[in-house]
Amino acid sequence: MVNHQQPMHVPDEWFKPKETDKEQAESVVRPSLSYWKDAWRRLRKNKMAMGGLIFLILLTLFAIFAPILSPHNIETTQYANQNQPPSATHWFGTDEKGWDVFTRTWYGARVSLFVGVAAALIDFFIGIIYGGISGYKGGRTDSLMMRIIEILYGLPHLLVVILLMVIMGASLTTIIIALTITGWVGMARIVRGQVLQIKNYEFVTASKSFGAKTPRIIRKNLLPNTMGPIIVQMTLTVPSAIFAEAFLSFLGLGIAAPFASWGVMANDALPVILSGHWWRLFFPAFFISMTMFAFNVLGDGMQDALDPKLRG
Repeated sequence: MVNHQQPMHVPDEWFKPKETDKEQAESVVRPSLSYWKDAWRRLRKNKMAMGGLIFLILLTLFAIFAPILSPHNIETTQYANQNQPPSATHWFGTDEKGWDVFTRTWYGARVSLFVGVAAALIDFFIGIIYGGISGYKGGRTDSLMMRIIEILYGLPHLLVVILLMVIMGASLTTIIIALTITGWVGMARIVRGQVLQIKNYEFVTASKSFGAKTPRIIRKNLLPNTMGPIIVQMTLTVPSAIFAEAFLSFLGLGIAAPFASWGVMANDALPVILSGHWWRLFFPAFFISMTMFAFNVLGDGMQDALDPKLRG
């Protein structure tokens, strides 16, 4: 008997690849990203961290160009314009000497950012050298170097800074030296911990077997594999240095007028805050807070982005 049953109609959709299949195929074909490209990709997904980064970029641009483009001079006192509230002429108002607060704010941003970045870079270089040698050498060398760090770590940091500022005099150079005299200790401990973890890896052992010297092994093999935690630590060191400088300037240990940091501006505004001149304290305090917040959220975002456990 001949079977006259019609052939079953198969929908065309059955032969179309599913979206999940396409995504899986693309994930297989897509070239693998490097460590830093993958970290940047994940950092861009963090809206808070990217917001902090954009704010810091804009802050740096304003600190560079705003004083140049500003029509107001802060080197000549203009008592006829003293303590004027924010207006179309003086966006942030004026102070007791008639200086434009907007212009002084961006000069203060230059000083504060310079102190923060300089302190972070000095901590970076001293910390990676000291911590790298301590972690790589190990044994008695590591024990002795760590005892020195413990002694420095036990010293009251703020007291040391204030004493040094009083002895050497208030200046930008003195502030940076005072902030970094013990500030590198935290960086050294982080580098040491990272080096202790990876110094026995196979690629380090291979470099030793080929006769590589200690400085080359630290520079070529160890440090590149510890840069993630080091960069995160630097992003957290900058706001700490900015706040420390602002606190010292608030105590009257900052740089001299007319060029001032945010801490000096806050110190100058404190006696007249009850007189209704709120803008003199508000703007430096606002930028100190926002800068510290931006660095902190950026540091947290970079810590998540650079964590190898979160790759994928």
